[in-house]
Amino acid sequence: MTPLPRLELVRLRVRDLGACVEYYTRKIGFHVAASRPDHALLSCEPDSPPILELAGDPAAKPTSPERAGLFHAAILLPGRSELANWVRHAANAGADFDGCADHGVSEAVYLTDPEGNGLEFYCDRPGAQWPFRNGRLAMTTLPLDVRGLLADASENGSNPLAGACWGHLHLSVTDLARSQEFYTRELGLNCTQDDYPGARFLAAGGYHHHVAINVWRRARLPWRQGGAGLAGVVFSSRETPVRELQDPDGIPLLVRG
Repeated sequence: MTPLPRLELVRLRVRDLGACVEYYTRKIGFHVAASRPDHALLSCEPDSPPILELAGDPAAKPTSPERAGLFHAAILLPGRSELANWVRHAANAGADFDGCADHGVSEAVYLTDPEGNGLEFYCDRPGAQWPFRNGRLAMTTLPLDVRGLLADASENGSNPLAGACWGHLHLSVTDLARSQEFYTRELGLNCTQDDYPGARFLAAGGYHHHVAINVWRRARLPWRQGGAGLAGVVFSSRETPVRELQDPDGIPLLVRG
């Protein structure tokens, strides 16, 4: 396999589609690329490909921390100024923030959507500034300089997600070693950091992580098919043909060239 996978699309099953579309467009800054009464595709810019799929199902059972699934999906902004612009937009739109952090490799802000799905919005630091310890990546969780970040906001904030894309996927899993082996084998990822308690970070091509896995919620049950929350993800890769996979907890993955 040729590595370098790219997270192309995240699929969420939601109980109140209208409320979620309103949240993601008005507060987060997405654009509706296509919609029907039970389904919506959202993009970062009016003419860009959709990266978020919302499937409405009022009967879907709510997600539970006891089940494997989404910890958060992370949107990567092109730079610090763009992240600051987005934070200012979301704050002015009334979004509630869960927190923020300086991870050494990146600066990040966290939210939760109306149905409990975790979101991260972040920008990367230049690779030369990433922290290492004994030759290994050493990401941290430190307080974010929010004032310094907002000071870098520009006057051009008309499109808060301009140039954004998915940066990584962070999953709650039932078994770290088992999930690490799967994502290493099937997506060609390597473990970049394994000394962060209860978590592993996996990437290709020298990135800090394309996929993160953790057992912080002590999930003991597999992902629930048809439940609210993460419904599947699409990765693009240089490998063909298209492959439909399930990770060890049952989460559906589509890998396409």
